[in-house]
Amino acid sequence: MKNILITEFMNEECVNILKKKFHVNYDKNMFQNEEKIKKEISNYEGIIVRNKTQLQKSIIDNASKLKFVGRLGVGLDNIDKKYCEEKNIHVQTAAGMNADSVAEYVVGSSLYLIKNIALFNNDTRKGLWPRSSFNSRELKDKIFGLIGFGSIGKKVCNLVQNFGAKVISYDPYIDKNLQNKFDVKFTTFDEVIKISDVISIHVPLNEKTINLLNSNVFGKMTKKPILINTSRGSIVNENDLINAYKKKFISGFALDVFEKEPVEEKFYKEIVETFNCIITPHISGVTEESSKKISEFITNKVINFFN
Repeated sequence: MKNILITEFMNEECVNILKKKFHVNYDKNMFQNEEKIKKEISNYEGIIVRNKTQLQKSIIDNASKLKFVGRLGVGLDNIDKKYCEEKNIHVQTAAGMNADSVAEYVVGSSLYLIKNIALFNNDTRKGLWPRSSFNSRELKDKIFGLIGFGSIGKKVCNLVQNFGAKVISYDPYIDKNLQNKFDVKFTTFDEVIKISDVISIHVPLNEKTINLLNSNVFGKMTKKPILINTSRGSIVNENDLINAYKKKFISGFALDVFEKEPVEEKFYKEIVETFNCIITPHISGVTEESSKKISEFITNKVINFFN
């Protein structure tokens, strides 16, 4: 029987299915001990991770038997995929399995922020009655800008169109024929930044997207949009984001991802209760339903790969 190492949390039913077919070592906290992974990985033909386990060259060089990496999610910035390919190690993501969860988070956040619910809530809890203190708007007829039009972007597009929003998107790799299918306008990055009322980010982190939204970009946001990032933290420059909010270049933001996770004190200390914002601990794609779908998907891929 092949040996499978699981270093982060996974659906228990799926773990039990794998145990019937493989020798499984399941330790959902092992990602915290890189030296232990480096020491033990030589014993395993397969490993299953989320986004915290770092499978870089120094670890992979010790993985003499490794043939399969299962990623319980989509992003690959914690995995040296190119080096895995050189070592003939198959890397399997769960693309699309958490798209519904993330899309719901994006839409929920956009509604919450465009209506200034955070600010109404804060003042009402103080015993105030701020009915006319803040503006509350609708998504209907607003321009919803998507940076990236993959599986999640498409889901967001469909959902916000049900509210009457008009969707535009920047994605240099997209099939232009999808414009008519999704009733979306594909345009330039600058136009999405300039004319959108809400901007949601759905691109991977790489050398082209790191620090993509910075002070220069925020300065071009003429409509004071809501900004939502459920992709990767380093795509948005956090210091520039805070400054942009203070300067009223944006009217609110939702961050589910951060440059450093857990989020660092020097960042969250900058956020006060008068901010129209949401910050959450990288959970937009983590629901009971999505976790089960992702785990089932990777479980089936592991079984099929080694059979």
